[in-house]
Amino acid sequence: MFTALLVAAGLTTFTGTQPQLAASGAQVYLAFGAGDVVSVARSTDGGATFDAPVALPPAGKLALGAHRGPRIAVTRDAVLVASIAGQKGGGADGDVRLYRSTDQGRTWSAPTIVNSVPGAAREGLHGLAANAAGVVAIAWLDLRQKGTRIYATVSRDHGVTWRETLVYAAPTGVCECCHPSVAVGDDGRVAVMFRNHLEDRRDMYVIESRDGAVFAPPVKQGAGSWPLEACPMDGGGLAIDAAGTYAVWRRETTIFASTTTAGASQSGPEQLIGTGRDPVVSQIDRAPDVAWILDGGVVLRQAGKPVAALGPGRFASLLALPAHTVVAFEQQGRVSVRVVPRK
Repeated sequence: MFTALLVAAGLTTFTGTQPQLAASGAQVYLAFGAGDVVSVARSTDGGATFDAPVALPPAGKLALGAHRGPRIAVTRDAVLVASIAGQKGGGADGDVRLYRSTDQGRTWSAPTIVNSVPGAAREGLHGLAANAAGVVAIAWLDLRQKGTRIYATVSRDHGVTWRETLVYAAPTGVCECCHPSVAVGDDGRVAVMFRNHLEDRRDMYVIESRDGAVFAPPVKQGAGSWPLEACPMDGGGLAIDAAGTYAVWRRETTIFASTTTAGASQSGPEQLIGTGRDPVVSQIDRAPDVAWILDGGVVLRQAGKPVAALGPGRFASLLALPAHTVVAFEQQGRVSVRVVPRK
């Protein structure tokens, strides 16, 4: 049984971890995991208050923690949740399982598996995004062959049917434990950001497709490089608009941002954001809000405003709305949702 506790103005908490946010107008949806159960709570007032969470049908052992866990997106006709689960769990198996709701999250379909090779998503790391018109994209770290690859599946009918494609493969494989980030533009463009593994360097790349089937060459983000023979488990965040993509990402202990013009073969100059890890981004009218983790706490930089500390927490999710920003994060087995006004 889930209980929500309103602990302060603009702050709601639930039992669970790995929160993710999505919105359609004033309706805000929050997905999170607890044990092997994925739940979704709906807000009709922009995230100020939430209905009781709805538990989705079980699907086996859920991948959860360290950026593993459910992802959520909204189209005009459906709310969609993707998670990775298997019969054994723990990295022994795992498939991308897709849930749909056509009644604003009140009831949910049984999950369908969208990766074509059983167990290929067993690393448990994936991303999900959609636009209002019904273009939906899921990308994941894929292990169907030796070496980690990026695969994706794209729907153009609000998540009813899917088409899978190989997004990117490198000779040595991509970084094996950094989650991919996904963004879908209003025009249907699909962008995926991932951490590559080339010549012992772990740098971020963005790759785009106009149709969700054929992807252009990947574009390295920023000018610097990170020599590292390990995985930082930090995939950053990605937003998209008509002009291109806006990415936030970590190199060593520093957070950077970079923009890539649609169709460009290189990114713009890297922009210093601050010190920390696990950055996320959401933007409205091309003005990005960015949140990240610094010294065990969540910090937020709303567009045009100074950085503000939101308190202890980790693994933030972010939603930029016209009047305020919604931030969800976990701390000691609970998910908190914070509403931060823009004025």
